Amino acid sequence: MIANSVVTDFTPKVCTPNVDPTAYVHPLGFCGGCAKIGKRVLISPCASVRGDEGQAVIVDDESNVQDGCVIHGLETESHGKPTANRVTAPDGTECSVYVGKRVSMAHQSQVHGPAKVGNDSFIGMQVLVFKAEVGSNCVVEPGCTLLGVKVPDGRYVPMGTVLSSQADADALPVITDSYPFKKLNAGVVHVNTSLADGYNREQPLK
Repeated sequence: MIANSVVTDFTPKVCTPNVDPTAYVHPLGFCGGCAKIGKRVLISPCASVRGDEGQAVIVDDESNVQDGCVIHGLETESHGKPTANRVTAPDGTECSVYVGKRVSMAHQSQVHGPAKVGNDSFIGMQVLVFKAEVGSNCVVEPGCTLLGVKVPDGRYVPMGTVLSSQADADALPVITDSYPFKKLNAGVVHVNTSLADGYNREQPLK
Protein backbone atom coordinates (compact mmCIF):
# COMPACT_ATOMS: atom_id res chain seq x y z
CA MET A 1 0.00 0.00 0.00
CA ILE A 2 1.23 3.49 -0.88
CA ALA A 3 -0.41 6.40 0.95
CA ASN A 4 -0.12 10.15 1.41
CA SER A 5 0.71 11.78 4.73
CA VAL A 6 -1.76 14.02 6.55
CA VAL A 7 -1.35 17.57 7.84
CA THR A 8 -0.47 17.87 11.54
CA ASP A 9 1.50 20.30 13.72
CA PHE A 10 4.64 18.33 12.78
CA THR A 11 3.70 17.68 9.13
CA PRO A 12 3.00 20.99 7.39
CA LYS A 13 1.80 19.58 4.07
CA VAL A 14 0.50 16.43 2.46
CA CYS A 15 3.33 14.40 0.97
CA THR A 16 3.14 11.53 -1.51
CA PRO A 17 5.84 8.83 -1.54
CA ASN A 18 8.28 9.05 -4.42
CA VAL A 19 8.71 5.42 -5.48
CA ASP A 20 10.99 4.65 -8.40
CA PRO A 21 9.18 2.63 -11.08
CA THR A 22 11.76 -0.15 -10.80
CA ALA A 23 11.09 -0.56 -7.05
CA TYR A 24 8.41 -2.89 -5.75
CA VAL A 25 6.19 -2.35 -2.72
CA HIS A 26 4.34 -5.56 -1.87
CA PRO A 27 0.55 -5.09 -1.53
CA LEU A 28 0.84 -6.18 2.11
CA GLY A 29 3.66 -3.70 2.78
CA PHE A 30 3.21 0.00 3.56
CA CYS A 31 4.98 3.08 2.23
CA GLY A 32 3.57 6.42 3.29
CA GLY A 33 4.21 10.13 3.49
CA CYS A 34 7.49 11.81 2.69
CA ALA A 35 9.38 8.70 1.61
CA LYS A 36 11.79 8.33 -1.29
CA ILE A 37 12.29 4.78 -2.56
CA GLY A 38 15.15 4.21 -4.98
CA LYS A 39 15.76 1.94 -7.93
CA ARG A 40 15.13 -1.81 -7.60
CA VAL A 41 14.22 -1.54 -3.92
CA LEU A 42 12.03 -4.32 -2.53
CA ILE A 43 9.61 -3.58 0.31
CA SER A 44 8.30 -6.93 1.52
CA PRO A 45 5.03 -8.09 3.12
CA CYS A 46 4.24 -6.48 6.51
CA ALA A 47 7.12 -4.00 6.19
CA SER A 48 6.36 -0.38 7.07
CA VAL A 49 8.21 2.64 5.66
CA ARG A 50 6.59 5.70 7.24
CA GLY A 51 7.55 9.24 6.33
CA ASP A 52 4.57 10.74 8.11
CA GLU A 53 6.35 12.02 11.25
CA GLY A 54 10.10 12.24 10.68
CA GLN A 55 10.73 13.56 7.17
CA ALA A 56 12.04 12.50 4.83
CA VAL A 57 12.69 8.76 4.90
CA ILE A 58 15.05 7.68 2.11
CA VAL A 59 15.73 4.10 1.01
CA ASP A 60 18.39 4.29 -1.68
CA ASP A 61 18.96 2.14 -4.76
CA GLU A 62 18.97 -1.67 -4.63
CA SER A 63 18.24 -1.91 -0.91
CA ASN A 64 15.69 -4.25 0.61
CA VAL A 65 13.26 -3.90 3.51
CA GLN A 66 12.25 -7.42 4.44
CA ASP A 67 9.17 -8.89 6.13
CA GLY A 68 8.08 -7.13 9.30
CA CYS A 69 10.68 -4.34 9.15
CA VAL A 70 9.94 -0.79 10.31
CA ILE A 71 11.50 2.45 9.11
CA HIS A 72 10.17 5.49 10.97
CA GLY A 73 11.48 8.59 12.72
CA LEU A 74 10.85 11.16 15.41
CA GLU A 75 9.33 14.44 14.22
CA THR A 76 11.77 16.60 12.25
CA GLU A 77 9.55 19.66 12.51
CA SER A 78 7.27 21.01 15.22
CA HIS A 79 4.89 23.95 14.80
CA GLY A 80 6.84 25.16 11.79
CA LYS A 81 10.29 24.91 13.38
CA PRO A 82 12.92 22.24 12.68
CA THR A 83 13.90 19.84 15.44
CA ALA A 84 17.26 18.19 16.05
CA ASN A 85 15.96 14.80 14.91
CA ARG A 86 17.79 14.88 11.58
CA VAL A 87 20.64 13.22 9.72
CA THR A 88 22.30 14.21 6.46
CA ALA A 89 22.18 12.07 3.33
CA PRO A 90 25.31 11.87 1.12
CA ASP A 91 23.89 14.50 -1.25
CA GLY A 92 23.46 16.95 1.64
CA THR A 93 19.71 16.44 2.07
CA GLU A 94 18.53 16.65 5.66
CA CYS A 95 16.23 13.76 6.49
CA SER A 96 14.92 11.62 9.31
CA VAL A 97 16.27 8.27 8.10
CA TYR A 98 18.74 7.50 5.36
CA VAL A 99 19.22 3.88 4.28
CA GLY A 100 22.03 3.72 1.76
CA LYS A 101 22.54 1.76 -1.41
CA ARG A 102 22.54 -2.04 -1.40
CA VAL A 103 21.53 -2.22 2.25
CA SER A 104 19.67 -5.27 3.57
CA MET A 105 17.23 -4.83 6.43
CA ALA A 106 16.55 -8.42 7.45
CA HIS A 107 13.24 -9.63 8.88
CA GLN A 108 11.77 -7.64 11.79
CA SER A 109 14.62 -5.15 12.02
CA GLN A 110 13.93 -1.49 12.81
CA VAL A 111 15.73 1.67 11.79
CA HIS A 112 14.17 4.54 13.71
CA GLY A 113 15.23 8.10 13.06
CA PRO A 114 17.20 10.05 13.49
CA ALA A 115 19.28 7.26 11.97
CA LYS A 116 21.53 6.46 9.04
CA VAL A 117 22.87 3.28 7.44
CA GLY A 118 25.75 3.40 4.96
CA ASN A 119 26.08 1.59 1.67
CA ASP A 120 26.49 -2.20 1.43
CA SER A 121 25.61 -2.89 5.07
CA PHE A 122 23.56 -5.73 6.51
CA ILE A 123 21.12 -5.09 9.36
CA GLY A 124 20.28 -8.46 10.89
CA MET A 125 17.02 -9.93 12.06
CA GLN A 126 15.37 -8.12 15.00
CA VAL A 127 18.02 -5.41 15.17
CA LEU A 128 17.10 -1.93 16.46
CA VAL A 129 19.01 1.12 15.19
CA PHE A 130 17.76 4.25 17.02
CA LYS A 131 19.42 7.66 17.11
CA ALA A 132 22.44 5.89 15.66
CA GLU A 133 24.48 5.56 12.49
CA VAL A 134 25.92 2.46 10.86
CA GLY A 135 28.82 2.94 8.47
CA SER A 136 29.31 1.38 5.05
CA ASN A 137 30.26 -2.29 4.56
CA CYS A 138 29.12 -3.24 8.05
CA VAL A 139 27.31 -6.27 9.42
CA VAL A 140 25.01 -5.91 12.41
CA GLU A 141 24.30 -9.47 13.46
CA PRO A 142 20.80 -10.52 14.64
CA GLY A 143 19.31 -9.26 17.88
CA CYS A 144 21.49 -6.18 18.41
CA THR A 145 20.44 -2.78 19.78
CA LEU A 146 22.32 0.34 18.66
CA LEU A 147 21.48 3.53 20.53
CA GLY A 148 23.22 6.88 20.18
CA VAL A 149 26.40 5.58 18.52
CA LYS A 150 28.20 5.68 15.18
CA VAL A 151 29.53 2.36 13.95
CA PRO A 152 32.65 2.93 11.82
CA ASP A 153 32.90 1.58 8.28
CA GLY A 154 33.83 -2.05 7.81
CA ARG A 155 32.98 -3.30 11.32
CA TYR A 156 30.66 -6.00 12.59
CA VAL A 157 28.48 -5.97 15.68
CA PRO A 158 28.34 -9.42 17.32
CA MET A 159 24.97 -11.08 17.78
CA GLY A 160 22.86 -9.73 20.65
CA THR A 161 25.11 -6.78 21.45
CA VAL A 162 23.56 -3.77 23.20
CA LEU A 163 25.70 -0.86 22.02
CA SER A 164 25.25 2.56 23.64
CA SER A 165 28.87 3.66 24.19
CA GLN A 166 30.86 5.32 21.42
CA ALA A 167 34.05 3.90 22.88
CA ASP A 168 32.59 0.41 22.50
CA ALA A 169 31.47 1.23 18.95
CA ASP A 170 34.98 2.40 18.04
CA ALA A 171 36.38 -0.87 19.41
CA LEU A 172 34.14 -3.14 17.33
CA PRO A 173 35.96 -5.84 15.38
CA VAL A 174 37.01 -5.17 11.80
CA ILE A 175 35.57 -7.34 9.03
CA THR A 176 38.41 -9.42 7.57
CA ASP A 177 38.51 -12.16 4.95
CA SER A 178 38.08 -14.74 7.72
CA TYR A 179 34.80 -13.24 8.93
CA PRO A 180 32.12 -15.78 7.92
CA PHE A 181 29.47 -13.18 6.98
CA LYS A 182 31.73 -10.92 4.92
CA LYS A 183 29.96 -11.72 1.64
CA LEU A 184 26.49 -12.30 3.09
CA ASN A 185 25.02 -8.97 2.08
CA ALA A 186 26.01 -9.21 -1.58
CA GLY A 187 24.01 -12.42 -1.91
CA VAL A 188 21.01 -10.99 -0.07
CA VAL A 189 21.01 -7.91 -2.32
CA HIS A 190 21.18 -10.11 -5.41
CA VAL A 191 18.16 -12.14 -4.29
CA ASN A 192 16.04 -9.14 -3.40
CA THR A 193 16.80 -7.00 -6.45
CA SER A 194 15.96 -10.04 -8.58
CA LEU A 195 12.68 -10.37 -6.72
CA ALA A 196 11.90 -6.69 -7.26
CA ASP A 197 12.56 -7.12 -10.98
CA GLY A 198 10.43 -10.24 -11.15
CA TYR A 199 7.48 -8.87 -9.21
CA ASN A 200 7.51 -5.77 -11.40
CA ARG A 201 7.37 -7.92 -14.52
CA GLU A 202 4.40 -9.89 -13.16
CA GLN A 203 2.64 -7.34 -10.93
CA PRO A 204 3.80 -3.80 -11.80
CA LEU A 205 2.74 -1.01 -9.46
CA LYS A 206 -0.31 0.83 -10.67
